[in-house]
Amino acid sequence: MLKKLFVAFGLVMLLAVAYLALWPVPVQPVAWSAPAEPGYAGAFAVNDKLASLNMIDLGREEGPEHIAIGPDGKLYTTVASGNILRMNPDGRAQEVFVNTGGRVLGFDFDAAGNLVAADAVKGLLSISPGRQVTVLADKVGGQPIRYADAVVVARDGTVYFSDASARFAPADWGGTFEASVLDIIEQSATGRVLVYDPATKATRILARGLAFANGVALSADEKSLFVAETGKYRIWKIDVQARDLDVGNGTNPQASVLFDNLPGYPDNLMRGLDGKVWAGLVKPRNPAVDKMAGMPFLRSVTLRLPRALWPVPQPYGHVFAFSEEGKVLADLQDATGAYPETTAVTETRDRLYVQSLHARGLGWLKRMP
Repeated sequence: MLKKLFVAFGLVMLLAVAYLALWPVPVQPVAWSAPAEPGYAGAFAVNDKLASLNMIDLGREEGPEHIAIGPDGKLYTTVASGNILRMNPDGRAQEVFVNTGGRVLGFDFDAAGNLVAADAVKGLLSISPGRQVTVLADKVGGQPIRYADAVVVARDGTVYFSDASARFAPADWGGTFEASVLDIIEQSATGRVLVYDPATKATRILARGLAFANGVALSADEKSLFVAETGKYRIWKIDVQARDLDVGNGTNPQASVLFDNLPGYPDNLMRGLDGKVWAGLVKPRNPAVDKMAGMPFLRSVTLRLPRALWPVPQPYGHVFAFSEEGKVLADLQDATGAYPETTAVTETRDRLYVQSLHARGLGWLKRMP
């Protein structure tokens, strides 16, 4: 009997090892060199300025991923259900403005009052004040836009938007979070920044080679675009005249890293007041993830584990504002992560609205002069 138990145990262990080593996974991890984690120091020294947020109740909705004040003076936010909500800036008179049938992650308004949306499922959309939805772009160069993420509209109507991953579409992999994890674990750097010309209705690649291309924001003179590269903890400054620029292929005068080796994963970028640009660090760094940067096989093994064992960092609230020259102007943190996955800040004359992937309300702080 004891011998049979040992044999059975050995077979179980052999099957477990075979599963962890051989079971197919959707990623083909690429080795890379993660910089040494800087921790929370200097301009990012630990503080509690993001604690004790005021909250706007969103009812059954959650995840105010992106927030903007529309030309009608109303506050708009996109939430996890796929709805875009519209309300007064104080949270009253809430209504569903539209549901695209996909998942809008970022949006901006054009001069005609249309809401231009980056829909992670459907591509680049335009939604009229009358709520008519039009697809502006779902392909570039004949290839699908798999993960439209963030968008900004220039004064001349040109639309700049990110395609976070050319490999993992949220519609195919269980949602935006799951697809983002796969892309960041793989590190194949297929993220792109795209440009849509409303006059010609053509879409082109501005820059590529980004490890999960995320938030975008224009400089004040609209000659440069700030781009969050979530998978490599950095923020770029890229010339808007660039064409199909591979940022991973050595140095180029049209692209420079404004922030490198951030203490967390940068997400949305938003123009604030007085020359500021706001960024959110959606999660802090995870030492285990950084240690596996040069071990592609080990990263594959992690995806064969139950999802509860994936190396997803703990919640930590963190947003910061910076100048166009790369100086940190404000830094707000909450180590408890009570308001989870902070993605950026929408700044008005009297409030700072804090964006979040999964919060069950819309957090805000009184803006200090």
